[in-house]
Amino acid sequence: MARIFQPTVRIARVPLHAMLVPFPIACFTGAMITDIVHSRTGVMQWSNFSAWLLAFGLLFGVLAGLFGLIDFLLGGRARPRIGWFHLLGNAAILLLALLNSFVHARDGWTSVVPTGLTLSVITVLLLVVTGFLGHRMTYAYVGRERP
Repeated sequence: MARIFQPTVRIARVPLHAMLVPFPIACFTGAMITDIVHSRTGVMQWSNFSAWLLAFGLLFGVLAGLFGLIDFLLGGRARPRIGWFHLLGNAAILLLALLNSFVHARDGWTSVVPTGLTLSVITVLLLVVTGFLGHRMTYAYVGRERP
């Protein structure tokens, strides 16, 4: 099967999108963990950690998303269906994380429990799904044709 997609924004032959993606994954997963700890202990500092992790996750997520969108739009003529699901899923993750940041901006216990924790869990579950889709897309469509 011919490869139909070639990343356009690269450093040392590695797509910039792929370099940035681990940061929001780590931040959003960390936010979920700190939300769980906050719900168990009630210590407000854990909510502050979550808010910062969400902010940095959003920053790096938007950067990764922009470079991923550039690759998606300019990487080749054909765009696989799985790529559209990956793109829309990641956009949903960023919207959920933004909403979660607004929830975490509230004061007190309700800044995390139950809405913030629920949004964090949904975000991480969606990260797993879109990560799988990105993995499948990479191995099925990205690269050069081989003789």
